[in-house]
Amino acid sequence: MDTNTIPFAVTDDDVLKVLAPERQTVPLIFSSPHSGRGYPDAFVAESRLDPRALRRSEDSFIDELYQGAVERGAPLLCALFPRAYCDVNREPCELDPAMFTGALPQNANTRSPRVLAGLGTIPRVVASGSEIYAGKIPVAEAERRIAACYHPYHRRLKHLVDTTRAAFGWSLLVDCHSMPSVGGPMDRDSGLSRVDVVLGDCYGESCAPEITRTAELAFQARGYRVVRNTPYAGGYVTRAYGRPRQASHALQIELNRALYMNEAEHQHGPGFEQVRADIDRVVEALAALAAEGKPL
Repeated sequence: MDTNTIPFAVTDDDVLKVLAPERQTVPLIFSSPHSGRGYPDAFVAESRLDPRALRRSEDSFIDELYQGAVERGAPLLCALFPRAYCDVNREPCELDPAMFTGALPQNANTRSPRVLAGLGTIPRVVASGSEIYAGKIPVAEAERRIAACYHPYHRRLKHLVDTTRAAFGWSLLVDCHSMPSVGGPMDRDSGLSRVDVVLGDCYGESCAPEITRTAELAFQARGYRVVRNTPYAGGYVTRAYGRPRQASHALQIELNRALYMNEAEHQHGPGFEQVRADIDRVVEALAALAAEGKPL
Protein backbone atom coordinates (compact mmCIF):
# COMPACT_ATOMS: atom_id res chain seq x y z
CA MET A 1 0.00 0.00 0.00
CA ASP A 2 1.07 3.59 -0.66
CA THR A 3 1.61 5.05 2.81
CA ASN A 4 1.07 8.54 1.42
CA THR A 5 -2.53 7.76 0.50
CA ILE A 6 -5.00 10.12 2.17
CA PRO A 7 -7.75 8.13 3.95
CA PHE A 8 -11.33 8.69 2.92
CA ALA A 9 -14.28 8.97 5.33
CA VAL A 10 -17.52 7.00 5.12
CA THR A 11 -20.34 8.49 7.19
CA ASP A 12 -23.57 6.94 8.50
CA ASP A 13 -26.14 9.68 9.15
CA ASP A 14 -23.46 11.79 10.81
CA VAL A 15 -23.19 9.46 13.84
CA LEU A 16 -20.01 7.64 12.87
CA LYS A 17 -17.14 7.70 10.44
CA VAL A 18 -14.79 5.08 9.09
CA LEU A 19 -11.31 6.15 8.07
CA ALA A 20 -10.08 3.48 5.72
CA PRO A 21 -7.10 2.76 3.50
CA GLU A 22 -7.69 2.25 -0.20
CA ARG A 23 -7.01 -1.41 0.48
CA GLN A 24 -6.94 -3.12 3.85
CA THR A 25 -3.62 -4.94 4.11
CA VAL A 26 -3.67 -6.21 7.71
CA PRO A 27 -6.30 -8.09 9.78
CA LEU A 28 -6.58 -5.20 12.24
CA ILE A 29 -9.54 -2.94 13.02
CA PHE A 30 -9.36 0.06 15.34
CA SER A 31 -12.40 1.40 17.19
CA SER A 32 -12.76 4.73 19.01
CA PRO A 33 -16.21 4.59 20.61
CA HIS A 34 -15.84 7.43 23.14
CA SER A 35 -14.04 10.22 21.27
CA GLY A 36 -17.18 11.71 19.73
CA ARG A 37 -17.58 15.41 20.40
CA GLY A 38 -20.76 16.32 18.53
CA TYR A 39 -23.06 17.36 21.39
CA PRO A 40 -26.66 17.87 20.16
CA ASP A 41 -28.09 21.25 21.15
CA ALA A 42 -31.21 19.65 22.65
CA PHE A 43 -29.07 17.34 24.79
CA VAL A 44 -26.97 20.22 26.13
CA ALA A 45 -30.13 22.23 26.82
CA GLU A 46 -31.77 19.48 28.86
CA SER A 47 -28.61 18.75 30.88
CA ARG A 48 -27.97 20.33 34.25
CA LEU A 49 -24.24 20.38 33.41
CA ASP A 50 -22.37 22.93 31.34
CA PRO A 51 -20.67 21.80 28.11
CA ARG A 52 -17.25 21.45 29.73
CA ALA A 53 -18.59 19.22 32.51
CA LEU A 54 -20.42 17.06 29.97
CA ARG A 55 -17.08 16.30 28.33
CA ARG A 56 -15.65 14.58 31.42
CA SER A 57 -16.66 11.18 30.05
CA GLU A 58 -15.15 11.88 26.63
CA ASP A 59 -12.01 10.14 25.37
CA SER A 60 -10.86 13.37 23.79
CA PHE A 61 -8.64 13.12 20.68
CA ILE A 62 -8.22 9.34 20.79
CA ASP A 63 -9.47 9.22 17.20
CA GLU A 64 -6.66 11.61 16.22
CA LEU A 65 -3.98 9.64 18.06
CA TYR A 66 -4.80 6.44 16.16
CA GLN A 67 -5.20 7.83 12.64
CA GLY A 68 -1.79 6.45 11.73
CA ALA A 69 -3.41 3.00 11.76
CA VAL A 70 -5.00 3.85 8.43
CA GLU A 71 -1.59 4.34 6.83
CA ARG A 72 -0.67 0.92 8.19
CA GLY A 73 -3.51 -0.62 6.20
CA ALA A 74 -6.22 -0.85 8.89
CA PRO A 75 -9.65 0.85 9.17
CA LEU A 76 -10.49 3.14 12.09
CA LEU A 77 -14.12 3.40 13.21
CA CYS A 78 -15.03 6.51 15.22
CA ALA A 79 -18.25 7.53 16.97
CA LEU A 80 -19.18 11.15 16.31
CA PHE A 81 -21.71 11.32 19.16
CA PRO A 82 -20.46 11.65 22.75
CA ARG A 83 -20.39 8.89 25.33
CA ALA A 84 -22.56 10.95 27.69
CA TYR A 85 -25.29 10.85 25.04
CA CYS A 86 -25.11 7.14 24.17
CA ASP A 87 -22.45 4.64 25.23
CA VAL A 88 -21.79 1.93 22.65
CA ASN A 89 -19.39 0.15 25.01
CA ARG A 90 -22.40 -1.28 26.85
CA GLU A 91 -25.01 -3.92 26.15
CA PRO A 92 -27.71 -2.72 23.73
CA CYS A 93 -30.15 -1.90 26.51
CA GLU A 94 -28.48 -1.37 29.89
CA LEU A 95 -30.89 1.20 31.31
CA ASP A 96 -31.57 2.65 34.77
CA PRO A 97 -35.36 2.66 35.35
CA ALA A 98 -35.02 5.61 37.75
CA MET A 99 -33.90 7.80 34.84
CA PHE A 100 -36.97 7.47 32.66
CA THR A 101 -40.67 8.10 32.37
CA GLY A 102 -42.50 5.20 30.78
CA ALA A 103 -41.97 1.46 30.74
CA LEU A 104 -38.57 0.13 29.75
CA PRO A 105 -38.30 -2.55 27.04
CA GLN A 106 -38.67 -6.07 28.38
CA ASN A 107 -35.11 -6.92 27.37
CA ALA A 108 -33.60 -4.07 29.40
CA ASN A 109 -30.79 -4.98 31.78
CA THR A 110 -31.57 -2.80 34.79
CA ARG A 111 -29.26 -4.35 37.40
CA SER A 112 -25.80 -4.53 35.87
CA PRO A 113 -22.92 -2.96 37.82
CA ARG A 114 -22.66 -0.32 35.11
CA VAL A 115 -26.32 0.64 35.41
CA LEU A 116 -26.05 0.78 39.19
CA ALA A 117 -23.08 3.14 38.80
CA GLY A 118 -25.10 5.39 36.49
CA LEU A 119 -23.08 4.41 33.43
CA GLY A 120 -25.53 2.46 31.30
CA THR A 121 -26.18 2.67 27.57
CA ILE A 122 -27.81 6.03 28.25
CA PRO A 123 -25.63 7.32 31.12
CA ARG A 124 -27.12 9.01 34.17
CA VAL A 125 -23.81 10.56 35.25
CA VAL A 126 -20.54 11.67 33.68
CA ALA A 127 -17.26 10.10 34.73
CA SER A 128 -16.86 12.50 37.66
CA GLY A 129 -20.13 11.22 39.15
CA SER A 130 -22.11 14.40 38.39
CA GLU A 131 -25.73 13.86 37.39
CA ILE A 132 -26.39 14.74 33.75
CA TYR A 133 -30.13 15.46 33.94
CA ALA A 134 -32.21 17.65 36.23
CA GLY A 135 -35.19 15.32 35.88
CA LYS A 136 -36.36 12.18 34.12
CA ILE A 137 -36.35 11.75 30.36
CA PRO A 138 -38.80 9.73 28.24
CA VAL A 139 -38.03 6.10 27.50
CA ALA A 140 -38.78 6.94 23.88
CA GLU A 141 -35.75 9.25 23.87
CA ALA A 142 -33.50 6.42 25.07
CA GLU A 143 -34.89 4.12 22.39
CA ARG A 144 -34.36 6.82 19.75
CA ARG A 145 -30.70 7.26 20.69
CA ILE A 146 -30.09 3.51 20.75
CA ALA A 147 -31.65 3.17 17.30
CA ALA A 148 -29.87 6.21 15.85
CA CYS A 149 -26.42 5.77 17.42
CA TYR A 150 -25.85 2.43 19.13
CA HIS A 151 -27.11 0.04 16.46
CA PRO A 152 -25.45 1.79 13.48
CA TYR A 153 -22.11 1.76 15.30
CA HIS A 154 -22.28 -1.94 16.08
CA ARG A 155 -23.58 -2.83 12.62
CA ARG A 156 -20.56 -1.13 11.12
CA LEU A 157 -18.16 -2.62 13.66
CA LYS A 158 -19.49 -6.14 13.12
CA HIS A 159 -19.23 -5.65 9.36
CA LEU A 160 -15.58 -4.60 9.69
CA VAL A 161 -14.77 -7.57 11.93
CA ASP A 162 -16.62 -10.06 9.72
CA THR A 163 -15.12 -8.86 6.44
CA THR A 164 -11.64 -8.73 7.94
CA ARG A 165 -11.93 -12.26 9.27
CA ALA A 166 -13.25 -13.47 5.91
CA ALA A 167 -10.39 -11.83 4.03
CA PHE A 168 -7.51 -12.77 6.34
CA GLY A 169 -8.74 -15.82 8.25
CA TRP A 170 -8.73 -13.94 11.56
CA SER A 171 -9.21 -10.45 12.96
CA LEU A 172 -7.90 -8.26 15.76
CA LEU A 173 -10.07 -5.43 17.03
CA VAL A 174 -8.18 -2.80 19.04
CA ASP A 175 -10.64 -0.81 21.16
CA CYS A 176 -9.09 2.59 21.84
CA HIS A 177 -9.80 4.54 25.02
CA SER A 178 -8.36 7.07 27.44
CA MET A 179 -8.53 7.36 31.21
CA PRO A 180 -8.26 10.24 33.67
CA SER A 181 -4.80 10.56 35.18
CA VAL A 182 -6.26 10.11 38.68
CA GLY A 183 -8.95 7.61 39.66
CA GLY A 184 -12.36 9.27 39.99
CA PRO A 185 -14.87 9.04 42.83
CA MET A 186 -16.65 6.10 41.19
CA ASP A 187 -13.50 4.12 40.45
CA ARG A 188 -11.82 1.39 42.48
CA ASP A 189 -8.61 3.45 42.47
CA SER A 190 -10.29 6.69 43.56
CA GLY A 191 -7.76 9.45 44.20
CA LEU A 192 -4.76 7.41 43.05
CA SER A 193 -2.43 8.38 40.22
CA ARG A 194 -2.53 6.00 37.30
CA VAL A 195 0.05 4.33 35.10
CA ASP A 196 0.49 5.37 31.47
CA VAL A 197 -1.24 2.46 29.74
CA VAL A 198 -3.72 -0.23 30.76
CA LEU A 199 -4.14 -3.19 28.42
CA GLY A 200 -7.43 -5.02 28.81
CA ASP A 201 -7.77 -8.54 27.44
CA CYS A 202 -10.42 -9.75 29.88
CA TYR A 203 -7.72 -11.56 31.86
CA GLY A 204 -6.51 -13.42 28.80
CA GLU A 205 -9.94 -14.37 27.46
CA SER A 206 -10.42 -11.87 24.59
CA CYS A 207 -7.26 -12.35 22.54
CA ALA A 208 -4.22 -14.55 22.07
CA PRO A 209 -1.48 -13.88 24.64
CA GLU A 210 0.98 -12.92 21.89
CA ILE A 211 -1.20 -9.93 21.04
CA THR A 212 -1.25 -8.49 24.54
CA ARG A 213 2.45 -9.18 24.96
CA THR A 214 3.31 -7.47 21.67
CA ALA A 215 1.41 -4.31 22.61
CA GLU A 216 2.92 -4.37 26.11
CA LEU A 217 6.50 -4.64 24.83
CA ALA A 218 5.93 -1.95 22.20
CA PHE A 219 4.72 0.54 24.81
CA GLN A 220 7.42 -0.38 27.30
CA ALA A 221 10.13 0.05 24.66
CA ARG A 222 9.05 3.70 24.45
CA GLY A 223 9.21 4.23 28.19
CA TYR A 224 5.55 3.81 29.11
CA ARG A 225 4.44 2.25 32.38
CA VAL A 226 2.05 -0.57 31.46
CA VAL A 227 -0.27 -2.80 33.47
CA ARG A 228 -2.83 -5.37 32.42
CA ASN A 229 -6.53 -5.44 33.31
CA THR A 230 -6.39 -3.07 36.30
CA PRO A 231 -8.52 -1.06 36.68
CA TYR A 232 -9.90 -1.80 33.20
CA ALA A 233 -10.06 -5.37 31.94
CA GLY A 234 -12.17 -4.61 28.86
CA GLY A 235 -15.70 -3.38 28.30
CA TYR A 236 -18.62 -4.70 26.31
CA VAL A 237 -16.87 -4.26 22.95
CA THR A 238 -13.84 -6.27 24.06
CA ARG A 239 -15.98 -9.03 25.52
CA ALA A 240 -18.46 -9.18 22.63
CA TYR A 241 -15.92 -9.21 19.80
CA GLY A 242 -13.06 -10.97 21.56
CA ARG A 243 -13.69 -14.62 20.72
CA PRO A 244 -10.32 -16.18 19.97
CA ARG A 245 -11.79 -19.65 19.35
CA GLN A 246 -13.72 -18.07 16.49
CA ALA A 247 -10.60 -16.34 15.16
CA SER A 248 -11.86 -12.98 16.45
CA HIS A 249 -9.49 -11.25 18.87
CA ALA A 250 -9.99 -8.00 20.79
CA LEU A 251 -7.69 -5.86 22.93
CA GLN A 252 -8.64 -2.72 24.83
CA ILE A 253 -6.03 0.03 25.25
CA GLU A 254 -6.46 2.79 27.85
CA LEU A 255 -4.12 5.80 27.67
CA ASN A 256 -3.50 8.18 30.55
CA ARG A 257 -4.90 11.53 29.38
CA ALA A 258 -2.19 13.55 31.09
CA LEU A 259 0.28 12.15 28.55
CA TYR A 260 -1.23 14.02 25.63
CA MET A 261 -3.85 16.57 26.72
CA ASN A 262 -4.87 19.26 29.18
CA GLU A 263 -7.58 17.37 31.04
CA ALA A 264 -9.31 20.45 32.46
CA GLU A 265 -9.46 22.39 29.20
CA HIS A 266 -9.89 19.47 26.77
CA GLN A 267 -7.01 20.68 24.61
CA HIS A 268 -3.95 19.06 23.09
CA GLY A 269 -1.05 18.98 25.51
CA PRO A 270 2.67 19.36 24.78
CA GLY A 271 3.06 15.58 24.58
CA PHE A 272 0.40 15.06 21.92
CA GLU A 273 2.64 14.62 18.86
CA GLN A 274 5.06 12.35 20.71
CA VAL A 275 2.24 10.12 21.93
CA ARG A 276 0.79 10.00 18.42
CA ALA A 277 4.18 8.90 17.05
CA ASP A 278 4.51 6.28 19.79
CA ILE A 279 1.03 4.92 19.07
CA ASP A 280 2.05 4.53 15.46
CA ARG A 281 4.98 2.37 16.57
CA VAL A 282 2.61 0.21 18.63
CA VAL A 283 0.32 -0.18 15.61
CA GLU A 284 3.39 -1.08 13.54
CA ALA A 285 4.31 -3.80 16.04
CA LEU A 286 0.80 -5.28 15.95
CA ALA A 287 0.82 -5.16 12.14
CA ALA A 288 4.16 -6.98 12.12
CA LEU A 289 2.72 -9.66 14.41
CA ALA A 290 -0.22 -10.01 12.04
CA ALA A 291 2.14 -10.43 9.10
CA GLU A 292 3.58 -13.50 10.81
CA GLY A 293 0.24 -15.28 10.53
CA LYS A 294 -2.67 -16.27 12.74
CA PRO A 295 -2.00 -15.98 16.52
CA LEU A 296 -1.91 -19.24 18.44
